Amino acid sequence: MSCQSCGSVRNRLFNGEVAIHFPRLDGLNKPIVWVFPKLTVCLDCGRATFIIPEKELQVLVTGCAATKSPTPS
Repeated sequence: MSCQSCGSVRNRLFNGEVAIHFPRLDGLNKPIVWVFPKLTVCLDCGRATFIIPEKELQVLVTGCAATKSPTPS
């Protein structure tokens, strides 16, 4: 697969750890969203791409931390 920025085919897969913060001061009251994606990095231009899992994506959409389902007793 070629890079979307420069067209290079020199891409490599890495493990990632990303903390996503909401912008501005009101973002301080929102959760930090941690994701641990596989990163595809272009070794020529440095562009990196990754997919955010659905659960973490919902936190970014709503701005609220995901709630845990109650455990059955």
